[in-house]
Amino acid sequence: MSEQMQVTRELFDDVMVPNYAPSAIIPVRGQGSRVWDQNDNELIDFAGGIAVNCLGHCHPALVNAINDQASKIWHLSNVMTNEPALRLAKKLTDATFADQVYYANSGAESNEAALKLARRWALDNFGADKDQIIAFKQGFHGRTFFTVTVGGQETYSDGFGPKPGAIEHVAYNDLAALKALMSDKTCAVMMEPLQGEGGLVSPTDEFTKGVRELCDEHNALLIFDEVQTGFGRLGSLYAYMDLGVTPDILTTAKALGGGFPIGAMLTTKAIAKHLKVGTHGSTYGGNPLACAVAEAVMDIVNTPEVLAGVSEKEAQIRAGFDAINAKYNVFSEIRGKGLLLGAVLNDEYNGRARDFMIAAADNGLMALVAGANIVRFAPSLIIPSEDIAEGLARFDKAVAQIVNA
Repeated sequence: MSEQMQVTRELFDDVMVPNYAPSAIIPVRGQGSRVWDQNDNELIDFAGGIAVNCLGHCHPALVNAINDQASKIWHLSNVMTNEPALRLAKKLTDATFADQVYYANSGAESNEAALKLARRWALDNFGADKDQIIAFKQGFHGRTFFTVTVGGQETYSDGFGPKPGAIEHVAYNDLAALKALMSDKTCAVMMEPLQGEGGLVSPTDEFTKGVRELCDEHNALLIFDEVQTGFGRLGSLYAYMDLGVTPDILTTAKALGGGFPIGAMLTTKAIAKHLKVGTHGSTYGGNPLACAVAEAVMDIVNTPEVLAGVSEKEAQIRAGFDAINAKYNVFSEIRGKGLLLGAVLNDEYNGRARDFMIAAADNGLMALVAGANIVRFAPSLIIPSEDIAEGLARFDKAVAQIVNA
């Protein structure tokens, strides 16, 4: 038996690569929408692991699923298939436009697969000249070199040498700019149906429908990155379902496993056939342990009561934001949809989102930021009303702490 080690925040600085700067709090257990740290201090979770913990912490159905599968078989590699992977794929395709599924371990890996598939589809059907990928400024699609280049934020992509080529960016919601850039050399357009990391920016109806029409006009694939917006986060299983637009390829991760790492790319058979045997792969993608958990998540999330409850909880949080702003006058607007919401700080508090996040933690609330100027909430889809009320009360105290400092 290994010797019990004393774990402190200082140990992080000694043993971890310094690409993160985590808070001083080290959570050790969670239940529902509440978390406790090493000193047994309780926090309400409005962060959700950045839109991952869609059913909160340690949901009984997920605990049961992982324990049950863990006692059977964990990993095989894709030399063989497995029952949980096939059951989950059947449920995903039955519930969406897609016919077939590719499994990965994260959103970035799912997006990498989608982009490689788009390039391969274009090569097979139209030749090597059709290789242009267009995405949107302030977008975010992951941290692999391909996906971080497609994401429209140079802060993340600069500093690693020559970038993958034939990737262009235009402003989100600027249909005219997209139209001017697209041509028959465009193989794919990649977009989030609501920009998350880029500031919780919603698309206009004209924009989403226009993007679809331009893709059809130029024989280009439309890829929806639903890593953050999908799996109930905005109130439908996937956000495209409320937009009147169907993508050719969809990527999903984060909430798909409810906290267990898994990602997937969904598409039609006509497109999927271009990823022939050996063209792409993943050692862990589609492992039975992850797929068993994701299947349990889907059985709960893809129900009328859970999806309908998202809009009710959104209304409660928006009302809370409005009440806090009426007292302290710190927000210029509230952005987002469903349970992916953000309060934009006004000019007086510009650039201080992290201060608000830290003050929230000081008052027992886990929150997020979306850039330097937006405080973001992404709680569990089934967070109880009383936990929302208590979380908002704690956020009120955090805002007061900043305003009165």
